[in-house]
Amino acid sequence: MKLKLEDPRLFANIIGIISDLVTEVRLKISKEGVNLVAVDPASVAMVYFNIPADLFSTFEAEKEEVLGINLDNLKNVLRRCGLGSKLVLEKGDEENILKLSIQDKIKRDFSLALIDVEGEEREMPQWEFDSVVKMDSDAFVDVIEDCKVVSDACTFIAEPNKFVVEAKGLNSARAEFSSDEVEIHSGNSIARFSLEYLSKFVKGAKVSNKAVLNFSDNHPMRINFPTGNVMLSFILAPRVEQDD
Repeated sequence: MKLKLEDPRLFANIIGIISDLVTEVRLKISKEGVNLVAVDPASVAMVYFNIPADLFSTFEAEKEEVLGINLDNLKNVLRRCGLGSKLVLEKGDEENILKLSIQDKIKRDFSLALIDVEGEEREMPQWEFDSVVKMDSDAFVDVIEDCKVVSDACTFIAEPNKFVVEAKGLNSARAEFSSDEVEIHSGNSIARFSLEYLSKFVKGAKVSNKAVLNFSDNHPMRINFPTGNVMLSFILAPRVEQDD
């Protein structure tokens, strides 16, 4: 297996975002590209990302491989990539080591020990949602940060021409968007979610200027951060309390 990225910054940013949620993952390499599906230790959230093979300048993967990787270790190596760096990832058939080469003014080589990651192989669920809201990711970040000031959870409310995010504790915060400000495809939906997790998810704004929110009444939500053919997605279980 040999993969080369001419500009590894997007890959490095995605790994950094995911590492806030999970530490040990299975990275799947197939002829279609590189993808990952993982569940956080509390089984409250799931993360998915996919980078297609054609984004790599070199993509040699004769067979499907699953690499068990500690993301903190991988993130620390990827931080050494600077502007203009190229990244090469290699693994021999019999090796239990992932080799990473950073090529810029000099060539620097790193080796990461691959690990056994327990648990079943997972797929991203394919659900139908009653409400889909597409908005600028920076605006979504602001809304979540506002809600964190007053509570540990927020409520998403969608109607055909209106989208509201609100949080209530002793104090409250509320943001309302019309269909002129965000793209809304919705009936009437309401669901409540943990801000601890949402504040990790919104870091996806680093890699995408759009956030696509998919949710239904008291159902897990899916948040997509698309960047061209690269996709970073999160699923989050709803909070079940009746009041903030």
